[in-house]
Amino acid sequence: MRRILAISILLAFATAIFPQSPKYEMRAVWLTTIGGLDWPHSYAQSRTAAKAQQEELCQLLDRYKQAGINTVLLQTRVRGTVIYPSAFEPWDGCLSGNPGVSPGYDALQFAIDQCHRRGMQLHAWVVTIPVGKWSSTGCSRLRKQFPKAITHLGQDGYMNPEQPQTADYLAKLCEEIVTKYDVDGIHLDYIRYPEEWPQVRSRRGGKNIVSTSAATRRNHITNIVRQIHHRVKALKPWIMLSCAPIGKRDDLTRYSSRGWNAYTRVHQDAVGWLEEGLMDALFPMMYFRGNHFYPFAVDWAQHAHGRIIAPGLGIYLLAPSEGNWALDIITQEMNVLRQQGLGHAYFRGRFLTDNTKGIYDFVTNTFDHTPALIPPMTWLKAEVPMTPANLNIERLTKQDGTPAVRLTWRAELSDSLFNVYSSRNWPVNTEDAHNLIATRLQSPSITFETSTDGRYFAITTLDRYGNESKPLQQSQPPHLQKNKSQTASIQSLSETLPLLQCKGKYLFLPSKPSALDADHIIIETLQGRIAVTRPYGNDEKINISTLPPGNYIVKSLNHRGITHRLGFFQKR
Repeated sequence: MRRILAISILLAFATAIFPQSPKYEMRAVWLTTIGGLDWPHSYAQSRTAAKAQQEELCQLLDRYKQAGINTVLLQTRVRGTVIYPSAFEPWDGCLSGNPGVSPGYDALQFAIDQCHRRGMQLHAWVVTIPVGKWSSTGCSRLRKQFPKAITHLGQDGYMNPEQPQTADYLAKLCEEIVTKYDVDGIHLDYIRYPEEWPQVRSRRGGKNIVSTSAATRRNHITNIVRQIHHRVKALKPWIMLSCAPIGKRDDLTRYSSRGWNAYTRVHQDAVGWLEEGLMDALFPMMYFRGNHFYPFAVDWAQHAHGRIIAPGLGIYLLAPSEGNWALDIITQEMNVLRQQGLGHAYFRGRFLTDNTKGIYDFVTNTFDHTPALIPPMTWLKAEVPMTPANLNIERLTKQDGTPAVRLTWRAELSDSLFNVYSSRNWPVNTEDAHNLIATRLQSPSITFETSTDGRYFAITTLDRYGNESKPLQQSQPPHLQKNKSQTASIQSLSETLPLLQCKGKYLFLPSKPSALDADHIIIETLQGRIAVTRPYGNDEKINISTLPPGNYIVKSLNHRGITHRLGFFQKR
C-alpha cells in the first residue's frame, strides 16, 4: 500500500509541475542505423553522395544538441556487420547500399568527431547476440568461422551464449572498437537469451528434457559481460560500459511483469552487473505506460547501486502508426524519472527530430531547456582535476563590424576537457545549469561571435571520468573592487559556499532538504550584521528589494538557535 501511495504522489507531482533541470543528468538518444531507420536515408555510392550522408548526420546532431542531448548511442555493430573498417566483420549495407562494401569513409570516426565537436559523448552501440537472417552476409560469415557458436532460430541466426567462443569473440570486437576509436562508451544491446530460445524446463516423470537452469543461463550472459568489461577497461578504464536491459527488472511484490522481465525471462542480471562493477550505466527499455512503467522505474532507482540509470522512453509509440500515445504519457514519465534522480533516453532518434506529437518542442523549450553534464563516474575515480589557469578575454570586431570575444586559458593536463560558464553576476555560479554555455571543449579556447557585454566567465576542467575541477573565475571587475579585504572575502566565500542566484528583486533559495530542521532564513552582511529574516518555507524565492547593493551570506535558523550557512549572493 505504501508503494502504491508513493507512486500516486509521484504522478500528482508529475502532472502539476516540471522538476527543475539539474546540472548532472544522462540525456541520451538511440541513433539506429539498421536499414537506415534513423540514419542514413541515402546511400554513399559516390563522393557527392557520401558528403550528403555526412551532412544529414550533422543536421541530426545539431538537432540533438539543441534538445539537450549529451550522449549519442550510435548503432555500430548492426547484425554481424559494422559501420567501420573492421578486421572481424564486414561493412553493413546501410551506408553503401551493398553489404560488405565500404561507403568510402569511416562512418564511426566521422560520427565521433562530430559529436565531440558539439560537446556530446558518443557510445558505440553493439548488438551482441543476434547476427541477422540465416543467409545474410554477417551471419553466413560467422557460421563459417564459428559453426558451433551460431544457432538457428526461425529465420535468424544468434550467437550461442553457452559457447565460450561467443564471449571471446564479442570481447575482441569491443576491444577493436576501443583500440581504434576515441569512443566514450560501449553500449551492449540484446545481451541476453533470445525469447525464442527453448525455455528452462524441469524433469517430471522422466519425460521432459532438462535444459540449462536459469542460474546457469544468467552465468553465461554474465560471463560475456565480464569478458567485455575486462578487455575494455584494461585499455581505457574511463570508457562507460552500459547495456539496454529489458525494461522490467523482475516481478515486483505488487506488480507482475507478466512474463516479460530481464532477470527471469531472458536471464539478464543487470543489477548484479552494477553491483559487481561490470557496468557503469543501464538504459532499461521501458516502452510501457501506467503501472507497467512507474513501479518498475522506481524499482530501477532503488537498485542503482550509485550508478547511472537512464530508462529508455518509447517515444516511437507517439506515432499514429505505432501506439498513437498522447504526448502527456511521455512527459509525465519524464517528470517521474527526474524526480527519482534518473536520466532518460529516447527510442528512437527519428521520432524525436520529427517532433512527433510535439515531443521535440517539449524537450527543447520546457524540459531540457538548459544543458546538463553527464554524471561523473566517481566509483571509478573521484579525484578532482586541476583548475585551469591564466584566463584571457580578448574583445574582437569581425570584418563585418559585429563584436566577438575570444577566451583562452592554460590547461594543466594535456588530455583535459573544459566547460565554460557565463552569467551577469560575478563570480559566476558554476552550480547553476543555466550558466553552462559550452561543454566538453577539447582545446583551451572558445570564440563567441556576439556581444558579451556585461557578462562574466568561468572555466572548469573535466576529466574523462566526468569529474569537474573548481572554477577559474574571470578577474573581479574594477567596479566591484571596493577594497582588497572584501575581494579576498568574496573569493574565500566562492570556494566554500555556493553562489545563490539573484535576479532583480528576488533571491532564489536552494531546495530545502527534508533533513534540515530550520524555521527561518537569515541574510547577513559580510561583517555579520543581520539584514533580513524570513520564514523558511517551501518558497523558491524571497523578495530582497529593500536590501542595499552588496554581498550577503544566507543562513538557516531552527528553533534551538542552530544555524547552517546555505550560500552567498551579490545584489547589484
